[in-house]
Amino acid sequence: MTQPANQEIFPSPSSAVSPEDLELLKRSFAEDGYVILRNVVDPRRLAALRAGIMEEFERAKSSGLLFSGGGLMSGHLNCFPGNESRFVYEQFAERGIIDLIRAISPKAVRAPNVGCNLNLPGSATQHYHVDRPFTREFMIANIAVVDADLANGAIELVPGTHKKFYKFWRWALERPYRFSKRIPLRQGDVLLRTSNLWHRGMPNLTAVARPMVGLTWEDGGSVHEDPFQFGGGKIAFFPNWFRPTMLGRLRERTYLAAPITYSAYRFVRSLFGTKGYDH
Repeated sequence: MTQPANQEIFPSPSSAVSPEDLELLKRSFAEDGYVILRNVVDPRRLAALRAGIMEEFERAKSSGLLFSGGGLMSGHLNCFPGNESRFVYEQFAERGIIDLIRAISPKAVRAPNVGCNLNLPGSATQHYHVDRPFTREFMIANIAVVDADLANGAIELVPGTHKKFYKFWRWALERPYRFSKRIPLRQGDVLLRTSNLWHRGMPNLTAVARPMVGLTWEDGGSVHEDPFQFGGGKIAFFPNWFRPTMLGRLRERTYLAAPITYSAYRFVRSLFGTKGYDH
């Protein structure tokens, strides 16, 4: 596998993505499984969103409302960024990013599901995975709420791995992760990727949590009339890979103490079924 050169575009603030750029991005996405769009979302509004997310996180943690386990030990949480994040989608529409997403994936017909990854200080390296079974591909837009760099856990992905169905045993034996690539983003940048692209969350080595908003188009998009009003539009936190149960906490502790055991589990399970390639 050769290392592809990904196309990056700086959309104009006063106009949508040009037809020329659109064709470049579509070709690059087809080859690599992702593209990068620079300086799309207003950094000042993202800074305010980050402050609101962290204020709510600290409130939930200090009040005892946060679950036990569920990713808190491994340092990766899911989050709903609330109605305060609506401006992200609005600026996507203004800058022609929604049109680009639908040009790449005509199945993205509705408004997106709205989420956020919160990468906590001291987080662990995730295992490589895709975000859904291979035949149920969907579009993902990751928006850098703050600068995402090598220190605070910029995502690692493997360009081109969306083209091939990998059971985990094949992934382990062929080792396409040799061609992995870290993707630093500046505040306001957007990473568009397919759910079939292999990737992993990386450790946050800083003392500050790093949020990353995610808009996703599973099965065409959100089933809610207004996805930004989910749960009353309030910021909320949810488990990531691990369930907040006694068994889930045991699995999470085992994963942290001996990650090779989880890789072995995925390898064996993938020999006897289609599971093993996602998390």
